[in-house]
Amino acid sequence: MHVRNTWIHFIQQLQNDICAALEACDGKAKFAEDKWERKEGGGGITRVIANGAVFEKGGVNTSVVYGDVSNEMRNQLKIFGSTWFACGLSLVMHPQNPMAPTVHCNYRMFELYNDKGDVIDRWFGGGTDLTPYYLFEEDAIHFHKTYKDVCDNFDPSFYTAFKQTCDEYFVNWHRNKERRGIGGIFYDYKRPDSKQDIQFWMDFAKACGYAFIDAYVPIADRRKHLPYTRENRHWQEIRRGRYVEFNLVHDRGTLFGLKTNGRIESILMSLPPTVRFEYNYQPVPGSEEDQLLQACLHPKDWIGIYDVKMS
Repeated sequence: MHVRNTWIHFIQQLQNDICAALEACDGKAKFAEDKWERKEGGGGITRVIANGAVFEKGGVNTSVVYGDVSNEMRNQLKIFGSTWFACGLSLVMHPQNPMAPTVHCNYRMFELYNDKGDVIDRWFGGGTDLTPYYLFEEDAIHFHKTYKDVCDNFDPSFYTAFKQTCDEYFVNWHRNKERRGIGGIFYDYKRPDSKQDIQFWMDFAKACGYAFIDAYVPIADRRKHLPYTRENRHWQEIRRGRYVEFNLVHDRGTLFGLKTNGRIESILMSLPPTVRFEYNYQPVPGSEEDQLLQACLHPKDWIGIYDVKMS
């Protein structure tokens, strides 16, 4: 229980601190809080912001849920045991201005128990990724460098490995391997061992979770007041449609929530307020919109670009 309680405290404090940073960035809107309970066990705190000066829609959610392993979980999620526990934070922010990027982050811990209540499995997962609508190279470099610096403090191999995992996870495979955005880091099913114990993975999640503020808020501050046109908004909504496609078709977190009778309003909080689905829409070759699309088709080494600029 000590591990569980320590993790819960961290996740809920992270929610408080991120919400405060995002409210300061918006300068107008405040998060509304909705506490909810899950009849099978546990509950959560959903915080949503809407129609702000910067953020058209966003949410920072925490959940602490538990229950019996169902046949559906065994058959579809391949989770075998008697009972389970999961706690995490998940956020998505959708700015109004197309020049400012959407951002997603998620950090969680999962435990599995036998019929005696003993822990038989425990793993950590999480990550943060950026979904711009217009590509500002300096923003991409800043975002990736922030997370590389965090990773390097724990293991020099982490950034390269977790960036690749991110690039290969947030993919609309049905659209010729089109990425949802320009990535970030993503890791999953990290089980403590003699080299990297429970405290190691908790500390890593804490460092990554708080790095969100340093990685994203300066970008939002730089872009939130830039001028934009109706055509820019049109493109933003086209790309938002791709965001919806990934979340509903491929995302494991969405699937887990639906298969464990999660709270549907919180699960679908990540969806943007307005989207477009237009038949066979293609941006003009060589345009800014096309440059963004190419960046999503072919992941870049943003740290390599940074190193070249600094040399």
